[in-house]
Amino acid sequence: MAMNVHNLPIWSHTVVGAIKRTCTAQPGSEAAVHDPRWPRIVAALLALRSSGRHAVRIVDADCGAGTLLLHAMRHARQLGFTAVEGHGIDRSSLLIGRARLAARRAADPALGVDFEVADMVAAVRDEQDLPADIVICHDLERDRRPETARAVRNAGRIVIADDAACHVQGIAA
Repeated sequence: MAMNVHNLPIWSHTVVGAIKRTCTAQPGSEAAVHDPRWPRIVAALLALRSSGRHAVRIVDADCGAGTLLLHAMRHARQLGFTAVEGHGIDRSSLLIGRARLAARRAADPALGVDFEVADMVAAVRDEQDLPADIVICHDLERDRRPETARAVRNAGRIVIADDAACHVQGIAA
């Protein structure tokens, strides 16, 4: 079943019973929610959760300091995912070092995250055997190798890029 996350309603919070749950302020969360990809990330997480999923795997294929990935993972926990796995990839060892430091501060045993210094195409090719639920990518056009877009598309069922192009292979429970 294919699902277009552009047509899903966008919420910044959910209401469960009489309890209103919102994202708590975390370092970098302000930047994350102002990222143009954030509404599509929220919509994708909501669609997965409403389909009955309890676990989610998110790959950020140009994660920088990991701000958006970590915020998405915390938001997934707040939506009720019981297991959240994240994988951040970036070429900059300095930024990956910052991401690892930020991840250590997120002390939630249900969040499993790793950050890797790697070439994006090579790293996302490794993801193709077990595609992620959501792949976030940034500035895909900057990498002019013809295999980049194909590798990113094959790495996840939902791909969310800067340019509002969103590829969805389907969301299943």
